[in-house]
Amino acid sequence: MPRVNSLIVNYRTPELTLKCVSSILEKGVSVAEDIIVVENASPDDSAARLRDGLPAGVQLVVAERNGGFSSGINVGAAHATAPFLLVLNPDTYFIDTSISKALDRFKDSEVGLVGLDLTYPNGERQYSARRFYSVVDIVGRRTPLGKYWPLQGRIAQHMMLSAWKPGTPFEADWVMGTGFIIRRELFEAIGRMDEDYFLYMEDVDLCARVWASGSKVECVPGAVLIHDHQRASQSGALSKAGRMHLESLGVFRRKHRLPLFVPPSPHRIRRGSGTQKRAQATA
Repeated sequence: MPRVNSLIVNYRTPELTLKCVSSILEKGVSVAEDIIVVENASPDDSAARLRDGLPAGVQLVVAERNGGFSSGINVGAAHATAPFLLVLNPDTYFIDTSISKALDRFKDSEVGLVGLDLTYPNGERQYSARRFYSVVDIVGRRTPLGKYWPLQGRIAQHMMLSAWKPGTPFEADWVMGTGFIIRRELFEAIGRMDEDYFLYMEDVDLCARVWASGSKVECVPGAVLIHDHQRASQSGALSKAGRMHLESLGVFRRKHRLPLFVPPSPHRIRRGSGTQKRAQATA
C-alpha cells in the first residue's frame, strides 16, 4: 500500500483511540511514525493516558484548545508528510487490509477523496455515501415524516442505498467524515477543513470543495472500516446533537447551496457553480 498518514482526533475517548491505533498497526495501514493522534483539549486525563498507551513512534499532538473536529484535523494535518491522509474517528478500527481497494482508486488521477465502507460491529452497513442536501431531504431525515411516502423514497435516494454493488466503486456527492482518504496535496490546495464548522457538516463542505476543485469523490464497497457507534446527530432535531447539526447546516447554507427541492449536482459544482466560486474564495 502507498504511504498514508493516519489522522485521529481524540476527545475524551482515549481507550477507543488506542484500539483504533492498534488496528492500524496490526493491519499495516500505516507505520507508527505515520500515525498522528491529536488530543483535542479534552477536560479529562486523555493526554496522560495517550502518552502512556500509544506505541513508540506514534505522533501525539496536544492541541491548545478544542476548536472542534475540523480544527483538530487541521492541527494534525500540519504534521503530515505522506501523499495521502486517512481521516478516522476514534471509534473506528480495521479488521482486514481491504482499505487497499480504496487506495487503488487513486491510480485514477481525477479521484481526490475516497470514502470507506463503514460497517457496524454486527456487520450492518452504515451507508456512508450521500447526495447533497435539499430542504426536503433535511425534513425527511430530521422528522418522522421521512418514514412515509413520498419522503421515504427521497431519503433512500439521499442515502444512495441502491449505489452499493459488491466490488464496484461509485461516485458520491459526499462521504461521512468517520473514515475517508484524501490526497494531501489536494487537502492543502482547497484550504484544509473549514473551521467554521465545530462539529457536523464539515465532511459535506470538504467534499463540495473537492468537487469544485475538479477532482472526484468516490466510495468503495468492500473497503471495510468498523464503526462502533451511531452518530449522535441521528437523535431528534431537539436533542443537543440534533441542534448542533442544524446549526452546522445553517453554516453550510451560507457557504454553499441548499435548494428547496432538488439537491445540487456535484458535476454542476465541478463545472463552475456558485459553490465553486465560494470554495475558491475561502481556500
